[in-house]
Amino acid sequence: MANFPWLTTIILFPIAASLLIPVLPDKDGKTVRWYALIVGLIDFTLIVYAFCTQYDFANPDLQLVESYPWIPQMGLNWSVGVDGLSMPLVILTGFITTLAALASWPVTFKPKLFYFLLLAMYGGQVAVFAVQDMLLFFLVWELELVPVYFLLSIWGGQKALIRGDEVHSLHSWGVPVYFGGCPDDGVLRRHGNI
Repeated sequence: MANFPWLTTIILFPIAASLLIPVLPDKDGKTVRWYALIVGLIDFTLIVYAFCTQYDFANPDLQLVESYPWIPQMGLNWSVGVDGLSMPLVILTGFITTLAALASWPVTFKPKLFYFLLLAMYGGQVAVFAVQDMLLFFLVWELELVPVYFLLSIWGGQKALIRGDEVHSLHSWGVPVYFGGCPDDGVLRRHGNI
């Protein structure tokens, strides 16, 4: 099981499961609630199992590393891995999102859309902490924001649309800052200052 693509599975499982929600036969929202909770529990179990059995806590380097050609013409790879900083964040994301699926049990307004967005966000958030390619990070960051925006805008309570716009604006400003800092990081690394 050492060669099993743990992180890719952990990232793509909730996203793939969310794509099945529109075709689930469900009239009152109960089936989709259980489905989302079970998907969350399975993914969280995968996270815990992968880190308990495959992760070496004494090793500070990247672990569970996977790299697959993504767009080979541009030299881009699907590269994922976790270290001592990102590993607890992946576990926390799995735990909190699974709890969110349970805590959102009373949602009755468009439950299929809600749980679709919740599971899509789950996979995107785990990917944010695991990807190792700068362009891939940017893409999963932006793709993760789409479900967050709609969850806040539709189910965010009073002034929901304003909250969604605020979060989207704040996150959108982070992208230029991120890309502005990347060339500096490369220059510092080249000169041995990092």
